[in-house]
Amino acid sequence: MVHAASLESTIAATIDALMAALAPLGFVARHLHPGDLDAVLDAVGAPDDALTAAFEPFRTADWPAPLAAFRAQVERAAEATLEAWAGLRLAAAGRDIRRAYRALRAEAQAQEALFPLARVLPEVSLFFLDPDRRDDAALKADLAQGMGQPNRGVLHAENTHDQRGGFSLFVPEDTRDDTPRPLVVALHGGSGHGRSFLWHWVRTARSRGLIVAAPTAIGGTWALAGEDIDTPNITRMVDFIAARWPVDPARLLLTGMSDGGTFTLLSGVQSDSRFTHLAPFAASFHPILIEMSERARLAGLPIHLVHGALDWMFPVDTARTARDAFRAAGADVTYVELDDLSHTYPRDAQPALVDWFLSPRGKTA
Repeated sequence: MVHAASLESTIAATIDALMAALAPLGFVARHLHPGDLDAVLDAVGAPDDALTAAFEPFRTADWPAPLAAFRAQVERAAEATLEAWAGLRLAAAGRDIRRAYRALRAEAQAQEALFPLARVLPEVSLFFLDPDRRDDAALKADLAQGMGQPNRGVLHAENTHDQRGGFSLFVPEDTRDDTPRPLVVALHGGSGHGRSFLWHWVRTARSRGLIVAAPTAIGGTWALAGEDIDTPNITRMVDFIAARWPVDPARLLLTGMSDGGTFTLLSGVQSDSRFTHLAPFAASFHPILIEMSERARLAGLPIHLVHGALDWMFPVDTARTARDAFRAAGADVTYVELDDLSHTYPRDAQPALVDWFLSPRGKTA
């Protein structure tokens, strides 16, 4: 049997290497662009090599039975992280940007496996906070006190990766039943899944006190044409959440990436929509949407448009047209154009989005 001190050292080294290899995957995801993958990978180096080296003694150690569940959780997180890196290197070798997108799905799986360890490892809890909140002693104390409370943390409703139409949910550990929380409904892209897309939001939601729901489209993507089968499903989801957790009805944000951003506009401008704020990322747009919308709904509606100047799927002129059309129709539009952003989700744009969402009039000063 390995000495307790030696096992403790092995655990610490593996957790450190795991977080050091997992964090740069966010940088890679943020800077994905056709033709640039080699340069992006060169910029972050090879943190997976250090994880591989640390993980071997972790795997081969003699583990006491009470730590079996902990060991399995770390192994799942490490294996998913290494899978993401291996997929990215294969994508770079084959110059296949779509393969790179697919490889990064394992990042969400790694985060999902790692997050439960925040209850027992303070360094993991810090990992799931925005950098500017990691020194907030009051927040850390509140989160620590709330850990283990029922119906807090990450929850799933019929939303395994082979299911459609369910949702995943994050409720901050420090949520109190007597204090309403803003609700964010975040819609995945066309080939995505809500269970994965939730992890774009957990760190920010935990840092800023947001409840976040990430539904999965009923079909292969959101109902962008034909019968709208997704809006009623999202409405039922919001009703379900609001009946069980303290949701602030004056702070309901619908946001999404790519097809999810396009559906944010299609669904969010409907006259009976309950959402108070809309924030599409990298979305498509057609002017007929304005013609089909009631001006009373658009008048003063806070819309936060984010688009990349390098977007290769929906060129940035699409977003500029949407900005001008919504402003002409009376919406309160905040427009963010990122010069270095391709067709990918910019997590670094979330702080400004949340500031806008939580500000008194839905926009920053």
